[in-house]
Amino acid sequence: MSVTLTESAAQRVLSYLRSRGHGMGLRIAVKSTGCSGYAYVVNYADAINETDHVFESRGVSVIVDAQSLELVDGTQVDFKKDGLNESFQFNNPRVKNTCGCGESFSV
Repeated sequence: MSVTLTESAAQRVLSYLRSRGHGMGLRIAVKSTGCSGYAYVVNYADAINETDHVFESRGVSVIVDAQSLELVDGTQVDFKKDGLNESFQFNNPRVKNTCGCGESFSV
């Protein structure tokens, strides 16, 4: 089981954590929502809980809660910047469908 970062995503997380001055890594979770069922939730982690799974990728800790892990296992997280728009993008091999707007997915 794992979740990995591209070089671009790792550099974005490291840069943000440095400017923020604290944090343990990138927290990735999934919540039930949207027309397809699930949506990603991305935050910077200030703590690691007992039930969290921690993966190291390109020098960054990627923290995933136990409930979300089965939905994101094998995912590669990328960071894209296009003009003023920037976002984390997910290459999740478990996704079967995404909604029209791309905000939610099903497995």
